Amino acid sequence: MTDSGGSSGRLRDEMGHLPPGDIRRCLMALAAETPQGNLMRRLFDYRFNSGNGLSGHNFGNLLLTVLTEVTGNTISAIEEASQLLGIKGRVLPVTLTHSTLMARLDNGEELSGESVIDLRRDNLDVGIDYIWLDPKAYVYPPVLDAIERADAIILGPGDIYTSVLPNLLVEDVAEAINASSAVKVHICNLMTKPGESDGFRASSFVKLLMDYLGTGAPLDYLIYNDSPFPARMVARYAADRQFPVELDRKECASVVKEIVTAPLLASGVYLRHDPVALAQTIMEIVNRPVHAG
Repeated sequence: MTDSGGSSGRLRDEMGHLPPGDIRRCLMALAAETPQGNLMRRLFDYRFNSGNGLSGHNFGNLLLTVLTEVTGNTISAIEEASQLLGIKGRVLPVTLTHSTLMARLDNGEELSGESVIDLRRDNLDVGIDYIWLDPKAYVYPPVLDAIERADAIILGPGDIYTSVLPNLLVEDVAEAINASSAVKVHICNLMTKPGESDGFRASSFVKLLMDYLGTGAPLDYLIYNDSPFPARMVARYAADRQFPVELDRKECASVVKEIVTAPLLASGVYLRHDPVALAQTIMEIVNRPVHAG
């Protein structure tokens, strides 16, 4: 809920609502696998490439913004959009606070805004020291109930500093995750990201999560892709300073209780997790007898 770039950022700045992009993506992921659900998913993902004021905007973001105006609040807008998409499950914003993601780099420089941090092009050799929210963000109460009742809490994949960790900065969220009896799972990123996770190995991500969760307790599981990457794709990513994340088993053994490896690479022109294979792996973990009930 700290997205400050692209269509979401423009709507946030111009309309004063929470940025809709992350909510839209969650709704699309849970949309019904029906003709209507598939059509609505395509509509929600449609981006205007022309038009004065429309170019660059995403239809789903615009619709969520209009629904917020019509219904009077973000939660009602999400509920109406959920019905339109026929989603399975429930989408909850972690906070309703208008907050900005801040970062301090290792050289002391401060950056303001998720998109500024995410898309920076200068001083990429300088890493991120820590991040925080300004002003302080307060949790949307139903999120705490959902965390308490969850069977599994999935952390990742995604940009560690600009997508995953910001959720843990919201007041009471980290504490609720620590107190939950749910199995805690980290899905390791496939590739590093310049300026954000340069040189990271699998354990590096887990250690950061533990730092921001504020506990020394290891996570329950680390899910790691063991499908080989096509050499031509690795070379293409390397040109952009993105490299495969190494599984450092010895270090991981001190921060996770169990490492689960599986062939999780999707086919296509980009290196992505296969959503079906990933979901199956998660469900196999959740359904293990020790976690049943």
